[in-house]
Amino acid sequence: MRVIAGEFKGRPLKAVPGKKTRPTTDKVKEALFHRIGPYFDGGDALDLFAGSGGLGIEALSRGMDHVVFVDQQGQAIKTIQDNVKTFSLSDRCDIFRQDAFRAIKAAHKQGRQFDMIFLDPPYGQVSFDKLLAALRDYNVLRDDALIICEHPPEETLQEDIQGYEYVRTNTYSQTIAVTTYRYKNQEEDYV
Repeated sequence: MRVIAGEFKGRPLKAVPGKKTRPTTDKVKEALFHRIGPYFDGGDALDLFAGSGGLGIEALSRGMDHVVFVDQQGQAIKTIQDNVKTFSLSDRCDIFRQDAFRAIKAAHKQGRQFDMIFLDPPYGQVSFDKLLAALRDYNVLRDDALIICEHPPEETLQEDIQGYEYVRTNTYSQTIAVTTYRYKNQEEDYV
């Protein structure tokens, strides 16, 4: 695993030891960022189910100002901390060991909003519908925020979700598909 482009291009990323995480391959990461960026003029991102932090660090390398990394697993948090230290990014990120839904609620309480969200939960264990509803209902998305959902190709995510515009689904292999949404603030108070 490495950073594909930007400020830290080519530098290696430490992977989470064991088999509890499923890192996004360099090939998928390159295709994904080419499609959504490839570079950013600032902004804030939330990397839920962050694993090694590879997607968030790639976003920082390509111009995002700040990333919040969230994972429940202790080894993942340690790996993110190590990667952040290696790249001297501690002033551009926050790292939380927390359940994704609690993290969304905490972001709301802190008044945080994001321009980009990476959702890469363990396959089959977390509902994307519930995650997208929580992000919307807790008002943590800026208008036009991109939400990138990694999932198995056999799982079809809904195209019609309140508050979101379906952008597209790309299948990269027999094991990975990425569905992208854009948040459209409908000026409703959900919470």
